[in-house]
Amino acid sequence: MNRHLFLFGGGPPFTAEMARRFASKAMVAGTPVSILFVEREGWEEYMPWYTQGLEQFGVREFKYLPLPSTPIEVVIDSVRNSSGIVIGGGDTNLYADYIVETPISQAIKETYETGIPVAGFSAGALISPAVSVISPKDNEQNVFQSRRGLGLAKEVVVAVHFSEWDDEEHLRNAVSRCNESKNYGIDENTGVYLLNGELEAMEGNGVYTLLDGVLRKLN
Repeated sequence: MNRHLFLFGGGPPFTAEMARRFASKAMVAGTPVSILFVEREGWEEYMPWYTQGLEQFGVREFKYLPLPSTPIEVVIDSVRNSSGIVIGGGDTNLYADYIVETPISQAIKETYETGIPVAGFSAGALISPAVSVISPKDNEQNVFQSRRGLGLAKEVVVAVHFSEWDDEEHLRNAVSRCNESKNYGIDENTGVYLLNGELEAMEGNGVYTLLDGVLRKLN
């Protein structure tokens, strides 16, 4: 079974081609797309940013799962009955606390392994690999942090808001400390599509990788 992972370097919306690819996979199951996000005031008004791109390509049903107020059992049941899974952006450590460090993580991984597409925006992208690396610009302690991720992609580290945060040093730290074989710095308004863990397509402003110590922009 092919596995489909979409990682975005900033917040929503989907870029156009990534929305088309995600929707084409999600519409096969005919069940709602689940959107998991850390709850904040006024979240209902923000949901169209996640849904509008997918709606343009025919996705009509969505299940909103604010965390931590939604019971874990409800989230797990929704995830297991999803045609697609979207993980939002925000405080990366909170996403790790509420998703990775709970039984929700296993439900996401099992569903992903059946071929259901998963998309992560910013924090959602950071927690998707086996190792989640968090920039000093993304935590209150202002230090490099490394936590367990969902494990949807192996041997990959990801940095988000890459050019906007001028985060080459963070990506270098991640590569040197984590020793993963692939690394991607993803700009805002940019998405990458990993098919079975390998880079298949990208769209947007810029995707970068450190290769033999040299930062290169991927084309």
